[in-house]
Amino acid sequence: MACENVILVDKEDTMMGTMEKMAAHRSAKLHRAISVFVFNAKGEFLLQQRARNKYHSGGKWSNTCCSHPRPGEQNIDAAKRRLREEMALECELKHAFSFVYRAELGNGLFEHEYDHVYIGTTDTLPIPNTDEVADFAYVSADQIERELFQKPDAYTAWFKMCFGRVMEHFITQENE
Repeated sequence: MACENVILVDKEDTMMGTMEKMAAHRSAKLHRAISVFVFNAKGEFLLQQRARNKYHSGGKWSNTCCSHPRPGEQNIDAAKRRLREEMALECELKHAFSFVYRAELGNGLFEHEYDHVYIGTTDTLPIPNTDEVADFAYVSADQIERELFQKPDAYTAWFKMCFGRVMEHFITQENE
């Protein structure tokens, strides 16, 4: 894994500096992140199963893609870049909401992120980058709710924390 820096922020998302990504994850420093949720025309979530060799949460199911903006990169540009890099997809993305969370991931790693969540819709099939993605699936909200109850450990920490808000936002957007 190449050395990458993340943007350290305060609880208002004001940049406080940068830090090497693994160091930020070991020390639980609050840093900026993006999460992308893509739906198809049927309203199904496009989920990815993270590659098993990822440094954390390998093999777990999660949103379409996620990452960290690079220093100097706008959040929306990072979201579009990672959607292309991980799933070879392009679609219009809209900022839905932001939230702060902290999760212990095991192996001395933590996620402590100010996460900017983006939502998009496309019926184009993804072409997953196998370095990032083990599998993908289009899944209904009802099926995800059942699986989150029955098999919560199959999903990433951040996905479990924001799924309900993403669903509320998507339903509201569809009814406008």
